[in-house]
Amino acid sequence: MKKFSLFLLLLMVMGSVFLACDKTKTYAEKLEDEEKAIDAYIKDNNITVISQSEFYANDSVTDIAQNEYVHLASGVYMQIVNKGSADRNDTIKANDIILVRFMEYGLMEGDTTLSNLNSPETVDEFKYTVTSSSIAGIFQAGYMYSYYGSSVPAGWLVPLAYIRNNAHVRLIIPSKMGHSTAIQYVYPYAYDIRKYQIYK
Repeated sequence: MKKFSLFLLLLMVMGSVFLACDKTKTYAEKLEDEEKAIDAYIKDNNITVISQSEFYANDSVTDIAQNEYVHLASGVYMQIVNKGSADRNDTIKANDIILVRFMEYGLMEGDTTLSNLNSPETVDEFKYTVTSSSIAGIFQAGYMYSYYGSSVPAGWLVPLAYIRNNAHVRLIIPSKMGHSTAIQYVYPYAYDIRKYQIYK
């Protein structure tokens, strides 16, 4: 009986040591870290956040001089630097092929993680699809396709309702609206998408 009690005590001690060493964060803790990273990025870059209602009242534009970003219901923060084509009919439509020049900045890493801005021979390309119940983008070529797979981050599609051909947009995308790595690790990313160009 004494040996059995000693064995149980040893198991309890080992169990508590393993629990004390477990540094794995819960999903809720990761979401808190993500929110802190987004808040820090907004503060460090002197970003003025406006509401969706303010954005709509201002003809769906953001004031670049005030460094405004609209915080959308999806959780995405968006700054429209340039709406694109002066032709109001030159919008992005279902089944268009979109060419993109971008820079990705990891808010957790605090550094540029991916970019094709300095690679004139490489452009990221995706097909924009629309159904009665959803929108999607499928990468067909480029760095995003190589690194993260074929699914376009949902956050990249959000601006398409507000811009036209050749637009320039900046985004802060929470993990739930990001690519596969963002979703898996609960990492937010900022993007400077210099050009959404319709391939004609």
